[in-house]
Amino acid sequence: MSERRAILHCDLDAFYASVEQRDHPEYRGKPVIVGGRPGERGVVAAASYEARAFGVRSAMPLRVAGRLCPDGIYVPGDRERYEEASDAVMALFAERTPLVQPISLDEAFLDVTATEHLFGGAEAIARDLKRQVREELGLVLSVGVATNKLCAKIGSDLRKPDGLVVVPPGGEAAFLAPLALERLWGVGPKTRDLLAGWGMRVIGDLARTDATLLEARLGEHGRAIWERANGIDDDPVEPHLAPKSVGHELTFDRDTLDLAVVEATLLRLADGVGRRLRAQELRGRTVTLKLRVAPFETRTRQRTLATASDDDLAIYRTARALLHEALREDRANGRASPVRLVGVSVSGLEAGRQLGLFEHARIARLNAALDAVRARFGDDALDRASTRDATARRRFSGHRERRAR
Repeated sequence: MSERRAILHCDLDAFYASVEQRDHPEYRGKPVIVGGRPGERGVVAAASYEARAFGVRSAMPLRVAGRLCPDGIYVPGDRERYEEASDAVMALFAERTPLVQPISLDEAFLDVTATEHLFGGAEAIARDLKRQVREELGLVLSVGVATNKLCAKIGSDLRKPDGLVVVPPGGEAAFLAPLALERLWGVGPKTRDLLAGWGMRVIGDLARTDATLLEARLGEHGRAIWERANGIDDDPVEPHLAPKSVGHELTFDRDTLDLAVVEATLLRLADGVGRRLRAQELRGRTVTLKLRVAPFETRTRQRTLATASDDDLAIYRTARALLHEALREDRANGRASPVRLVGVSVSGLEAGRQLGLFEHARIARLNAALDAVRARFGDDALDRASTRDATARRRFSGHRERRAR
C-alpha cells in the first residue's frame, strides 16, 4: 500500500486586485478592476471581490465591465509588483517543503507528506501559511488540504475568499459527491451536457455509474473521469516543471492599419521574450506569431529555426517574416485587415545560454548588457531604435502576458 500523501493547494484570492488594494490604501473596500480603462479594448485581468459583486469577472471585456461597474477603480496593472509579491509567497511555501509546484503567479500545489510532522500536520501548515501571508505580505490565501491534488484544488475554491477546506483521508469520494459535475477535472461543457443527458447532475451520480459502461461510451476519458469522481488521483506534485513556451501578446487600444506600429510592437514583444528566455537560461527552436485582425479572426504562423536561440533580434526577424506572410493574402487581394492583437512566442525549449564564437558571442554580450541595465533601471530604460516611434509607444489596453507553461 502506498504512503498516504498530504497535499495543499494554495490560491491567493483576487491576486492582482489584492496587491493593488494592499499598496493603495485608498482602494481598500472599493471595486478594483485590473486590466485597463473601462472604455478600452481588452479584457479584465482581475477583479476585487467588491467588483465581483457587480458581476465583473476575469477575462470579461473591459467595455462590459465598464457598463456593469462604472464607478469602479480601473488600473492598468503592474506585472513587476505582482511577480515580486508572488515570489515572496512562494518563498514561504518553500520553507515548509521543497515540493512546490507553481501553477501560476497566484497558486501552487505543495506536497508536505515528508515534512508535515515538523510543523504539526498538514492542516497546521495551512493555517500558519494563511496567517503568515496575511500578516507579513498583506494578502489573503485560500487553502485546500487533501490526500491528492484534485481534492485539494477543489477544496481551495469552495469557500473563497479566505477559505480553508480539509478533506479527511478516506473521505475523498464523499467530499466530491454533492458537487456539480463541472467542478471535476476533465468535465467541460460538452461532457457535462452529455452526462446530464444520461441523468447525471452531480459528481456522486458519475461515481456510482458502472465504470465499464463509461469506458465503452467515452473510451479512456470515461475511465479517467470515473476515477476522479471517486476521489482517485495519483498525479504527483512536480516542482521546477520545465516550461513549454515563453511568449507575450498585446491588444491595441484601437485597430491599426499602420504596419510600422505593428512591427515596432512586435520588436518590443520579442525583446521581452528574449529577456525571459535568458533569465531562465533557455533557448527555443520554434517561433510562433499570433495575429488577430478585425472583426475577430485569429491567424497563427510558425517557423522552426536552424539552431535554438534566445536572441531578441533573431526572434523578431523570424516573427516579422511571419507577420508579412500572415498579411500576404490581404495585400494580394487588394484589401487591408486592421490589426487588433499581435503576439510572439518561442517553444521547443532547451536548457543553456546562447553558445558560439565571434558574432554569437558579441550578441550574447550585448543582450547581457541590455538585461543588466533593464534589471537595474526598469524595462523602459533602454529600447532598440526602431521602437522609438511615438505611435508605437502608446499605452496598450488589455495587456495579457502568456506565462511560460
